[in-house]
Amino acid sequence: MEASTVRQDAILPSGHRISLRKGDITDESTDAIVNAANSLLMHIGGVAGAITRRGGPSIQAESTKIGRVPTGGAAITGAGDLPARWVIHAVGPIWGARSAEENDRLLVSATTAALEIAREKGLASIAFPAVSSGIFSFPKDRCARVMLGAVLRWAEEHPKDAPRDLRFTIVDEETVAIFDAEMRRVFQNTERNKVV
Repeated sequence: MEASTVRQDAILPSGHRISLRKGDITDESTDAIVNAANSLLMHIGGVAGAITRRGGPSIQAESTKIGRVPTGGAAITGAGDLPARWVIHAVGPIWGARSAEENDRLLVSATTAALEIAREKGLASIAFPAVSSGIFSFPKDRCARVMLGAVLRWAEEHPKDAPRDLRFTIVDEETVAIFDAEMRRVFQNTERNKVV
């Protein structure tokens, strides 16, 4: 198991720590990792397939009991054999099925729903992949902007709440570079945020 490599790390005005890491999300020992799920919670390809292959059959079994989750929603299961304690299954939109603006809204909703589940469970840390940017074809640069914006708004609205450790853990260099550029754009003129 390899630790993820920190590419950027910032302390937000709320005191939350947000980081961008290159690595395999299934290696993260955060309280929760987020799965880029489909609405049927059938974990076959992409991030979902990697999570169930590594975590074992209990994740799919628990997901099947939950059943359908609407696009923009999220649900939680145990993490099986993963280092994380929980998997939060966030259902992002399929690009092209709706207007760009509606896709943005649904990605914000899925990201926020995952954070709210973590908050309600009192989890200290959470790691996100680039939801919807793989099989669902959401443009990667737009995904970075929308997801980062959603996490920052949530932190601003919940300054006292956990999770305090907010991560984007992404395995491929192309997507890491896109998220890196977006974080630098957002934080470049903010003195209170330390970005390394």
